[in-house]
Amino acid sequence: MLNIVLVEPEIPMNTGNIARTCAATGSRLHLVRPLGFDISDRAVKRAGLDYWHLVDITVYDGIEDFFRRNPNPDLWLATTKAPRSYAQARFSDNCWLMFGKETAGLPQWLREKYYDRCIRLPMRTEARSLNLANSVAVLCYEALRQLDFPGLSGEGEMKQNQEENHHDSCGLL
Repeated sequence: MLNIVLVEPEIPMNTGNIARTCAATGSRLHLVRPLGFDISDRAVKRAGLDYWHLVDITVYDGIEDFFRRNPNPDLWLATTKAPRSYAQARFSDNCWLMFGKETAGLPQWLREKYYDRCIRLPMRTEARSLNLANSVAVLCYEALRQLDFPGLSGEGEMKQNQEENHHDSCGLL
C-alpha cells in the first residue's frame, strides 16, 4: 500500500482529486496542517464525491506531528527542485510519497534532510510545475506499476475475443 502525504495543501479541489486517486488505488492519504481549507469544504467533497467512503485519511497537526507518528518512513519527496527524475526511484511497498503546498512546495530543510530521496517530474524549463493532483497521480501510478499494481484490476469490461469488432470499429477491415 502506498501513502500519499500532502504537506499544507491549499486548494480544496486538488485535495479532492487526490483523494479520488487514493480511493481508486487503495493508497492512504495523509494531510499535514495547516490546510488551506476545511476538510468538510464542498469543493473537496465535490471533487471526490462518490469516493470518500473508500479513502483512508489521517490528518496531522503539523510536520513534527507527522514524523512523531511515523518515525523513519520510506519517504520520497516530490519537488521541482530535485536533482533526479522519478524514473530513477525504486519504490517499495508501503513507501511514502510526499508533496508540498501548491504555492511553495516542500520546505528547504526537508529537501536538504532527504536530498537523496528528492525526485521530480521532467518538464520544460519554462514550465513552473504540473498541477499537484496530476503530479500525485503520475507518481502514485509509477510506484504501483513498479509493484505490479497490487490489489488493482488491470482489466476493463471489454473482452479480448471481440478483436474483430475492434478492427471493424477502428476502420481496419
